[in-house]
Amino acid sequence: MRDPSGRLLRLLSLLQAPREWPGTELAERLAVTPRTIRRDVERLRELGYPVHATHGSTGGYRLTAGTAMPPLLLDDEEAVAVALGLRTATAIAATGIEETSLRALAKLEQVLPHRLRHRVASLSRASVALPMRDGAAPIDPDLLATLAAACVAHERIRFAYTRADGTRGRRLAQPHRLVAAGRRWYLVAFDEDREDWRTFRVDRIGEPQRTGVRAAPRELPGGLDAASWAMDSLAGGSGTIRARLRLHVSAEEAAEHVTAWNGFLEPVDDRSCLLHSRSDSLWFLASRIALLTVDYTLLDPPELAPHLAAIAGRAARAVEAFTEPPGPP
Repeated sequence: MRDPSGRLLRLLSLLQAPREWPGTELAERLAVTPRTIRRDVERLRELGYPVHATHGSTGGYRLTAGTAMPPLLLDDEEAVAVALGLRTATAIAATGIEETSLRALAKLEQVLPHRLRHRVASLSRASVALPMRDGAAPIDPDLLATLAAACVAHERIRFAYTRADGTRGRRLAQPHRLVAAGRRWYLVAFDEDREDWRTFRVDRIGEPQRTGVRAAPRELPGGLDAASWAMDSLAGGSGTIRARLRLHVSAEEAAEHVTAWNGFLEPVDDRSCLLHSRSDSLWFLASRIALLTVDYTLLDPPELAPHLAAIAGRAARAVEAFTEPPGPP
C-alpha cells in the first residue's frame, strides 16, 4: 500500500478490532514490511492513539483505552447499525440522553456516504416509535448505570422502592439483570429481605446505595433467563398462588405452545412435563390456564378447580346452539 495516509487509516481500522495483531499479520494485510508497521505504529502514537505492543512469539499490537476517544472507522453495516441505534435511543424511556443521541446522530449522518445516508433515511422514514405510555416515567441513565454495575459485580444494593399501592420502603437486593420491556425498564433481583426473586420497576426505584458487598452469582429458578422470568412476572407469575399442572406432551413439544407468560416447564419424561404458574388471583390463573392448547391435568391447588370448571361450563353453554347431540351408538 503506497499511500501512507491511507495505510495509516487502514492500520487504525484493523487495530480497532478487539484483538491483538501480530506485526507479521498486519504487514501481510497491508502488503508492507514489519519494519513499516513499526514506523506506522509510532506515527499513530505521535497522533495520540494509545497503541500497546507486547514482545515475544505471541506478542503483537492492540489499541487500548486512552484519555480521549479516537475517531472510529466503521464499515457500512456498522455505520448503519449505529445510526439506527442512535435514532432509537431518542425515543426510549430514559431521560437525559435524547439530546445527546440526536447530536451524535447528526455528526454521524453528516459524514455518512450518500449511499448509506439514503439507507438510514429510508429506514427512519419507514419506521415509527410508539409514544410513551401513560404513566411510563422516563428513567435516569445514572440510575440504570448504577444498577447495571451492581448486576455485573454481583454486588448487593439498597434502594427505596414505591409499590403499586403507593407505599414506600427500603429493599436490600442482589441485582441479576436489567430488562427493557416495551417502554419500561425492570430490575430482576434476589430480594434479600424476602429471600425470593422479585421484578422491580426501575421508575419506582430511588436512592440507590451500593453496599460494596459481593455475593455468589445466583441462577433463576427453572433455568429461565432474565427476559423469560420478567415476562412471567409481569403476567402475574410473581404472585403468591402457585399452580402445578401435568401437560400430556413432552417438554420439547410443550415449549412450542407454552410461553413464559404461561409459566415455566419442568421435564418429566418423553410423554409429559410439568407446568408451574403463579398469580395473585385464582380467576386470572384459571383464565391463563384455559388458554393452553395442549391437554393437561390440574395437580394443585384444588381451589383452582371450580374456576376452571366455571370457564369450561360457560364455554359449553356458549356453543350449545351450534352443537348436535351425539347420535345412537
